[in-house]
Amino acid sequence: MSERNINPIVKQVLELGPPLLFFVAYLRMRDETYTFGGTEYSGFIAAAGLFVPILLASMAVLWFLTGKLSRMQVFTVVMVVVFGGLTVWLNDERFFKIKTTLVYGLFAGILGVGLLQGRSYLAWVMAEFLPMDDAGWMKLTKRLALFFAGLAIANEVVWRTMSDDAWVKIETFGFPIIMFVFLWVQIMALQSHLIEEPDDKTESDAD
Repeated sequence: MSERNINPIVKQVLELGPPLLFFVAYLRMRDETYTFGGTEYSGFIAAAGLFVPILLASMAVLWFLTGKLSRMQVFTVVMVVVFGGLTVWLNDERFFKIKTTLVYGLFAGILGVGLLQGRSYLAWVMAEFLPMDDAGWMKLTKRLALFFAGLAIANEVVWRTMSDDAWVKIETFGFPIIMFVFLWVQIMALQSHLIEEPDDKTESDAD
């Protein structure tokens, strides 16, 4: 299936919808206990179990509409299915919470391995969306590797020391907002490394 463009709003809904639906489901189910097959599950675990098919359905629709899923989206789906499944199967909410630590930790590790090789794996993934020279990519990769490592540590502190309510709110809103602000600040700080694409229309007019 060839890659196709879709409405950006539809794309954002499909990408951001599942986490928001998990948040809403958790708020409605957190005080309840559910029994399946003779086993009692907390509202948190029931909401986590519900999140898995919601994410799979959302990514299936996104793939059907665009003909493509990014490596990060595929990786996220795999992690959610594995750790969401373990959460329900073992009736232990810790697996769902640890998932976030492992995702951020793995991102930090992958970027770190590339840096040790003198390469920016980040540039390999994002260069077509953000044209920048090699020095800029190396700086951004170093900072992002440390940032992801910090998020992994932060997630461990949050889920081990705070309530389920606090973790769900920070997972759904806190970490994404922090990441958005961090990336925005970095792009502003690395303006001198950005490569401006030639204005074909201006060049043709000059000719």
